[in-house]
Amino acid sequence: MTKHSTNGFDAFAGFPADLVKEVLGTIATKDQTPKRIQPGQRYFPSLFISDMHLGAHSCQADALLSFLECHVADTIYLVGDIFDIWRPIGSNWKPVHHKIVNLLLDRMRSGVRIVYTPGNHDEFFRHYFGEYFGNLTVADYVYHTTSNGTKFLVIHGDCVDLFERKAPVLSKLGAHAENLLRGVQLLVNRGLNVFGREDWCGVDRLVAFGNRMVRANESFQIRLADLARTHEADGIVCGHFHQSALHDDHGIIYANCGDWTENCTALAETTSGQLMMLDWSAHSALARKEARAATRSDASVTARA
Repeated sequence: MTKHSTNGFDAFAGFPADLVKEVLGTIATKDQTPKRIQPGQRYFPSLFISDMHLGAHSCQADALLSFLECHVADTIYLVGDIFDIWRPIGSNWKPVHHKIVNLLLDRMRSGVRIVYTPGNHDEFFRHYFGEYFGNLTVADYVYHTTSNGTKFLVIHGDCVDLFERKAPVLSKLGAHAENLLRGVQLLVNRGLNVFGREDWCGVDRLVAFGNRMVRANESFQIRLADLARTHEADGIVCGHFHQSALHDDHGIIYANCGDWTENCTALAETTSGQLMMLDWSAHSALARKEARAATRSDASVTARA
Protein backbone atom coordinates (compact mmCIF):
# COMPACT_ATOMS: atom_id res chain seq x y z
CA MET A 1 0.00 0.00 0.00
CA THR A 2 1.46 3.33 -1.03
CA LYS A 3 1.76 5.87 1.75
CA HIS A 4 1.53 9.62 1.39
CA SER A 5 2.48 12.45 3.69
CA THR A 6 -0.06 13.28 6.38
CA ASN A 7 0.40 16.92 5.39
CA GLY A 8 -1.68 16.44 2.23
CA PHE A 9 -4.65 18.43 3.50
CA ASP A 10 -5.33 19.81 0.04
CA ALA A 11 -7.43 16.62 -0.14
CA PHE A 12 -10.15 18.66 1.55
CA ALA A 13 -10.21 21.42 -1.06
CA GLY A 14 -13.82 22.27 -1.95
CA PHE A 15 -15.26 20.85 1.27
CA PRO A 16 -17.15 23.01 3.79
CA ALA A 17 -14.70 25.10 5.84
CA ASP A 18 -16.14 23.95 9.18
CA LEU A 19 -15.56 20.34 8.18
CA VAL A 20 -11.90 20.97 7.28
CA LYS A 21 -11.36 22.83 10.56
CA GLU A 22 -12.81 19.93 12.53
CA VAL A 23 -10.61 17.38 10.72
CA LEU A 24 -7.48 19.41 11.36
CA GLY A 25 -8.48 19.83 14.99
CA THR A 26 -8.60 16.06 15.36
CA ILE A 27 -4.80 15.91 15.14
CA ALA A 28 -4.22 18.14 18.13
CA THR A 29 -7.00 16.77 20.32
CA LYS A 30 -6.81 13.05 19.61
CA ASP A 31 -6.62 10.92 22.73
CA GLN A 32 -7.10 7.26 23.46
CA THR A 33 -9.72 7.44 26.19
CA PRO A 34 -11.63 4.19 26.70
CA LYS A 35 -14.86 3.85 24.75
CA ARG A 36 -17.97 3.81 26.90
CA ILE A 37 -21.23 2.29 25.75
CA GLN A 38 -24.13 4.57 26.56
CA PRO A 39 -27.67 3.39 27.34
CA GLY A 40 -29.47 2.49 24.12
CA GLN A 41 -26.26 1.75 22.21
CA ARG A 42 -25.28 -1.60 20.72
CA TYR A 43 -21.65 -2.73 20.66
CA PHE A 44 -20.02 -4.70 17.85
CA PRO A 45 -16.32 -5.40 17.34
CA SER A 46 -16.59 -4.09 13.76
CA LEU A 47 -19.10 -2.13 11.67
CA PHE A 48 -19.11 -1.97 7.87
CA ILE A 49 -20.93 0.96 6.22
CA SER A 50 -20.91 1.96 2.57
CA ASP A 51 -22.56 4.35 0.13
CA MET A 52 -23.51 7.14 2.51
CA HIS A 53 -23.31 9.68 -0.35
CA LEU A 54 -22.85 12.62 1.99
CA GLY A 55 -23.44 15.81 0.03
CA ALA A 56 -26.10 14.32 -2.26
CA HIS A 57 -29.87 14.91 -2.22
CA SER A 58 -30.39 11.17 -1.93
CA CYS A 59 -28.48 10.74 1.35
CA GLN A 60 -30.84 9.71 4.16
CA ALA A 61 -28.66 11.55 6.63
CA ASP A 62 -31.08 11.69 9.57
CA ALA A 63 -31.42 7.91 9.58
CA LEU A 64 -27.66 7.48 9.18
CA LEU A 65 -26.93 9.81 12.09
CA SER A 66 -29.37 7.97 14.37
CA PHE A 67 -27.79 4.65 13.32
CA LEU A 68 -24.28 5.83 14.16
CA GLU A 69 -25.44 7.27 17.47
CA CYS A 70 -26.96 3.91 18.43
CA HIS A 71 -24.02 1.68 17.41
CA VAL A 72 -20.43 1.63 18.65
CA ALA A 73 -17.51 -0.49 17.50
CA ASP A 74 -13.77 -0.91 17.91
CA THR A 75 -13.32 -0.58 14.14
CA ILE A 76 -15.55 1.16 11.61
CA TYR A 77 -15.02 0.31 7.96
CA LEU A 78 -16.23 3.00 5.55
CA VAL A 79 -16.55 0.93 2.39
CA GLY A 80 -16.61 3.66 -0.25
CA ASP A 81 -18.90 6.37 -1.62
CA ILE A 82 -18.90 8.06 1.76
CA PHE A 83 -18.82 11.46 0.08
CA ASP A 84 -20.49 12.14 -3.25
CA ILE A 85 -18.12 14.42 -5.14
CA TRP A 86 -19.58 13.73 -8.59
CA ARG A 87 -21.62 16.87 -8.00
CA PRO A 88 -20.84 20.13 -6.14
CA ILE A 89 -20.77 18.82 -2.59
CA GLY A 90 -21.22 22.19 -0.88
CA SER A 91 -24.59 22.90 -2.50
CA ASN A 92 -26.20 19.86 -0.85
CA TRP A 93 -24.17 19.83 2.36
CA LYS A 94 -26.56 20.05 5.31
CA PRO A 95 -25.93 20.50 9.04
CA VAL A 96 -26.81 16.84 9.61
CA HIS A 97 -24.03 15.82 7.18
CA HIS A 98 -21.62 17.83 9.32
CA LYS A 99 -22.92 16.09 12.45
CA ILE A 100 -22.18 12.70 10.88
CA VAL A 101 -18.59 13.66 10.10
CA ASN A 102 -18.16 15.14 13.59
CA LEU A 103 -19.47 11.94 15.16
CA LEU A 104 -16.95 9.84 13.22
CA LEU A 105 -14.15 12.23 14.22
CA ASP A 106 -15.26 12.00 17.86
CA ARG A 107 -15.08 8.21 17.60
CA MET A 108 -11.53 8.54 16.25
CA ARG A 109 -10.57 10.71 19.21
CA SER A 110 -11.88 8.04 21.59
CA GLY A 111 -9.62 5.42 19.99
CA VAL A 112 -11.92 3.87 17.39
CA ARG A 113 -10.05 2.75 14.29
CA ILE A 114 -11.49 4.05 11.01
CA VAL A 115 -10.69 2.23 7.76
CA TYR A 116 -11.75 4.05 4.59
CA THR A 117 -11.76 2.32 1.19
CA PRO A 118 -12.92 5.02 -1.28
CA GLY A 119 -15.34 4.23 -4.09
CA ASN A 120 -16.07 5.71 -7.49
CA HIS A 121 -18.11 8.62 -6.12
CA ASP A 122 -15.28 9.65 -3.76
CA GLU A 123 -12.37 8.33 -5.82
CA PHE A 124 -10.48 11.58 -5.27
CA PHE A 125 -9.37 10.14 -1.92
CA ARG A 126 -7.67 7.26 -3.73
CA HIS A 127 -4.81 9.73 -4.18
CA TYR A 128 -4.26 9.68 -0.40
CA PHE A 129 -3.71 6.04 0.54
CA GLY A 130 -1.84 5.78 3.81
CA GLU A 131 -2.04 6.01 7.60
CA TYR A 132 -3.27 9.27 9.16
CA PHE A 133 -3.67 10.59 12.73
CA GLY A 134 -2.70 7.21 14.19
CA ASN A 135 -6.02 5.42 13.67
CA LEU A 136 -7.27 6.37 10.21
CA THR A 137 -6.34 4.12 7.29
CA VAL A 138 -7.17 5.03 3.68
CA ALA A 139 -6.65 2.14 1.25
CA ASP A 140 -7.95 0.69 -2.00
CA TYR A 141 -8.76 -2.52 -0.17
CA VAL A 142 -7.91 -4.19 3.13
CA TYR A 143 -8.26 -7.60 4.75
CA HIS A 144 -10.35 -8.16 7.84
CA THR A 145 -10.15 -11.35 9.88
CA THR A 146 -13.02 -11.98 12.27
CA SER A 147 -12.62 -13.44 15.73
CA ASN A 148 -13.50 -16.90 14.38
CA GLY A 149 -10.69 -16.75 11.81
CA THR A 150 -12.72 -15.89 8.69
CA LYS A 151 -10.73 -13.71 6.28
CA PHE A 152 -12.63 -11.05 4.32
CA LEU A 153 -11.53 -8.85 1.47
CA VAL A 154 -12.99 -5.37 2.12
CA ILE A 155 -13.33 -3.28 -1.04
CA HIS A 156 -15.90 -0.91 -2.49
CA GLY A 157 -16.63 -3.08 -5.55
CA ASP A 158 -16.76 -0.69 -8.49
CA CYS A 159 -13.70 -2.45 -9.94
CA VAL A 160 -15.99 -5.24 -11.25
CA ASP A 161 -18.81 -2.97 -12.46
CA LEU A 162 -18.97 -3.55 -16.21
CA PHE A 163 -21.36 -0.64 -16.80
CA GLU A 164 -19.08 1.71 -14.88
CA ARG A 165 -16.04 0.49 -16.79
CA LYS A 166 -17.53 0.40 -20.29
CA ALA A 167 -19.74 3.50 -20.11
CA PRO A 168 -18.36 5.85 -17.42
CA VAL A 169 -19.87 8.93 -19.07
CA LEU A 170 -23.35 7.39 -19.10
CA SER A 171 -22.88 6.33 -15.51
CA LYS A 172 -22.08 9.89 -14.42
CA LEU A 173 -24.89 11.35 -16.51
CA GLY A 174 -27.27 8.91 -14.86
CA ALA A 175 -26.04 9.96 -11.42
CA HIS A 176 -26.56 13.64 -12.23
CA ALA A 177 -30.06 12.91 -13.58
CA GLU A 178 -30.89 11.00 -10.41
CA ASN A 179 -29.67 13.89 -8.26
CA LEU A 180 -31.83 16.32 -10.22
CA LEU A 181 -34.92 14.12 -9.92
CA ARG A 182 -34.36 13.63 -6.20
CA GLY A 183 -34.15 17.39 -5.82
CA VAL A 184 -37.55 17.68 -7.51
CA GLN A 185 -38.95 14.95 -5.25
CA LEU A 186 -37.62 16.80 -2.21
CA LEU A 187 -39.37 20.01 -3.24
CA VAL A 188 -42.62 18.16 -3.95
CA ASN A 189 -42.52 16.43 -0.57
CA ARG A 190 -41.91 19.69 1.24
CA GLY A 191 -45.11 21.00 -0.30
CA LEU A 192 -47.03 17.82 0.54
CA ASN A 193 -45.80 17.86 4.14
CA VAL A 194 -47.16 21.37 4.66
CA PHE A 195 -50.62 19.91 4.01
CA GLY A 196 -49.99 16.80 6.11
CA ARG A 197 -49.75 14.50 3.08
CA GLU A 198 -47.54 11.42 2.82
CA ASP A 199 -44.24 11.68 0.97
CA TRP A 200 -44.29 11.02 -2.77
CA CYS A 201 -41.76 8.27 -3.57
CA GLY A 202 -42.10 8.20 -7.35
CA VAL A 203 -38.43 9.01 -7.96
CA ASP A 204 -37.32 6.32 -5.48
CA ARG A 205 -39.37 3.73 -7.36
CA LEU A 206 -38.10 4.96 -10.72
CA VAL A 207 -34.45 4.80 -9.61
CA ALA A 208 -34.92 1.34 -8.08
CA PHE A 209 -36.56 0.10 -11.30
CA GLY A 210 -33.75 1.56 -13.39
CA ASN A 211 -31.10 -0.10 -11.22
CA ARG A 212 -32.86 -3.45 -11.51
CA MET A 213 -33.01 -3.13 -15.28
CA VAL A 214 -29.31 -2.20 -15.58
CA ARG A 215 -28.22 -5.00 -13.24
CA ALA A 216 -30.75 -7.62 -14.41
CA ASN A 217 -28.29 -9.74 -16.39
CA GLU A 218 -25.09 -8.65 -14.68
CA SER A 219 -23.42 -11.31 -12.53
CA PHE A 220 -21.50 -8.85 -10.37
CA GLN A 221 -21.84 -11.04 -7.26
CA ILE A 222 -20.04 -13.87 -9.03
CA ARG A 223 -17.26 -11.53 -10.16
CA LEU A 224 -16.84 -10.21 -6.62
CA ALA A 225 -16.74 -13.77 -5.27
CA ASP A 226 -14.05 -14.59 -7.84
CA LEU A 227 -12.13 -11.50 -6.74
CA ALA A 228 -12.20 -12.73 -3.14
CA ARG A 229 -10.82 -16.09 -4.26
CA THR A 230 -8.01 -14.29 -6.09
CA HIS A 231 -7.08 -12.68 -2.77
CA GLU A 232 -7.32 -16.08 -1.03
CA ALA A 233 -10.08 -14.76 1.20
CA ASP A 234 -13.04 -16.63 2.64
CA GLY A 235 -15.45 -13.83 1.81
CA ILE A 236 -15.87 -10.29 0.58
CA VAL A 237 -17.39 -7.20 2.17
CA CYS A 238 -18.36 -4.60 -0.42
CA GLY A 239 -20.87 -1.93 -1.40
CA HIS A 240 -21.37 0.04 -4.63
CA PHE A 241 -24.38 -1.79 -6.06
CA HIS A 242 -26.93 -0.55 -3.48
CA GLN A 243 -28.20 -4.09 -2.99
CA SER A 244 -27.65 -5.36 0.54
CA ALA A 245 -26.92 -9.10 0.76
CA LEU A 246 -25.34 -11.69 3.03
CA HIS A 247 -25.02 -15.26 1.73
CA ASP A 248 -22.59 -17.90 0.48
CA ASP A 249 -24.38 -18.89 -2.73
CA HIS A 250 -21.18 -18.65 -4.79
CA GLY A 251 -18.95 -20.68 -2.49
CA ILE A 252 -17.67 -17.49 -0.85
CA ILE A 253 -19.32 -15.37 1.83
CA TYR A 254 -20.76 -12.44 -0.10
CA ALA A 255 -21.56 -9.48 2.16
CA ASN A 256 -22.82 -6.26 0.60
CA CYS A 257 -23.36 -3.40 3.07
CA GLY A 258 -26.19 -1.87 1.03
CA ASP A 259 -26.50 1.92 1.10
CA TRP A 260 -27.93 5.01 2.81
CA THR A 261 -29.85 6.42 -0.14
CA GLU A 262 -32.46 3.69 -0.54
CA ASN A 263 -32.04 0.76 1.89
CA CYS A 264 -30.43 2.12 5.08
CA THR A 265 -28.45 -1.02 5.87
CA ALA A 266 -25.02 -1.89 7.26
CA LEU A 267 -23.06 -4.96 8.30
CA ALA A 268 -21.68 -5.81 11.72
CA GLU A 269 -19.34 -8.44 13.11
CA THR A 270 -20.69 -10.04 16.28
CA THR A 271 -18.53 -11.03 19.25
CA SER A 272 -18.61 -14.62 17.95
CA GLY A 273 -17.10 -13.54 14.63
CA GLN A 274 -20.26 -13.87 12.52
CA LEU A 275 -21.49 -11.17 10.16
CA MET A 276 -25.04 -9.89 10.47
CA MET A 277 -27.11 -7.42 8.46
CA LEU A 278 -28.45 -4.35 10.28
CA ASP A 279 -31.58 -2.88 8.69
CA TRP A 280 -32.33 0.70 9.77
CA SER A 281 -35.06 1.37 7.19
CA ALA A 282 -37.84 1.34 9.77
CA HIS A 283 -36.04 4.11 11.67
CA SER A 284 -35.71 6.05 8.41
CA ALA A 285 -39.48 5.85 7.89
CA LEU A 286 -40.03 7.02 11.47
CA ALA A 287 -37.67 9.96 10.94
CA ARG A 288 -39.62 11.04 7.85
CA LYS A 289 -42.90 10.75 9.78
CA GLU A 290 -41.53 12.92 12.60
CA ALA A 291 -40.28 15.45 10.03
CA ARG A 292 -43.77 15.67 8.51
CA ALA A 293 -45.29 16.17 11.97
CA ALA A 294 -42.79 18.95 12.72
CA THR A 295 -43.56 20.64 9.41
CA ARG A 296 -47.30 20.53 10.10
CA SER A 297 -46.69 21.96 13.57
CA ASP A 298 -44.61 24.81 12.18
CA ALA A 299 -47.27 25.54 9.56
CA SER A 300 -49.96 25.60 12.24
CA VAL A 301 -47.99 28.06 14.40
CA THR A 302 -47.40 30.29 11.38
CA ALA A 303 -51.12 30.27 10.54
CA ARG A 304 -52.10 31.24 14.07
CA ALA A 305 -49.54 34.04 14.09
